[in-house]
Amino acid sequence: MGQMMVVTLREGIEMFLIVAIAAAYLRKTGRQELLSAVGWGAGSAVVASTILGVWLAETVVTPFWGGILALVAAFLVLGMVVYMMRAAKRMSADIGQRLEVAASKPGAAAWLGVYLFTVLMITREGMEFAFVAASIARQADSASAILSGGFLGLIAAGLLALAWGRYGHRVKLSLFFQVTSIFLILFTLQLFLYAFHEFTEANALPIDNAYWHLATEEWAEGSYADVISIVLVLVPLAWLAYASLQTEDAGRLARKV
Repeated sequence: MGQMMVVTLREGIEMFLIVAIAAAYLRKTGRQELLSAVGWGAGSAVVASTILGVWLAETVVTPFWGGILALVAAFLVLGMVVYMMRAAKRMSADIGQRLEVAASKPGAAAWLGVYLFTVLMITREGMEFAFVAASIARQADSASAILSGGFLGLIAAGLLALAWGRYGHRVKLSLFFQVTSIFLILFTLQLFLYAFHEFTEANALPIDNAYWHLATEEWAEGSYADVISIVLVLVPLAWLAYASLQTEDAGRLARKV
């Protein structure tokens, strides 16, 4: 549940931010008539991503394809972290530049351009989420826990996005992305371990598959895996507490000076 909640929170806030930045840019440039294109584009992307996630969860049923899914999810998560570390600071400017190109077309072409831009931007995030969510669902024992985690993560992402829109100067998104990046890097290691475990079950590796399948059973799907899941949440929270204390100490020092 915790893994699903954090992944949904991370992906959800990125999607919400794309929509918020696009809407703010259109309002700022006097193109309110194109706001509906952003809404329809976001809705279309969410539907497409949901269909992909459900399809993956239902079709990837063999150990070999489960390993492939975990590998794809791991590389997508790493790509997500690298992209946001590089693009977070200039995200607003990049979206504005691309929207300007899409919205500068005449008539209906402008609406279609903004719609397609929104679909592509959010589907990129949604596809990442679909692969990761399907991989988590395959590892989980309880479907209700997965749904609950996804729901809570989405609600939290929406609230954080609203806070960013209203109190943007107070919301430290850089710290949010830093903390969730720590979680996602640790989660990637777990995905690689799970992929290795699934491949040994499928006898797909040029090693003693039976031995390594048993050796990694507790780490991939047993009691050790439960401990790893707890660590995945506790380590980012510890870093958040440490970073917050550092910020407070720096603030107190600045006030004394």
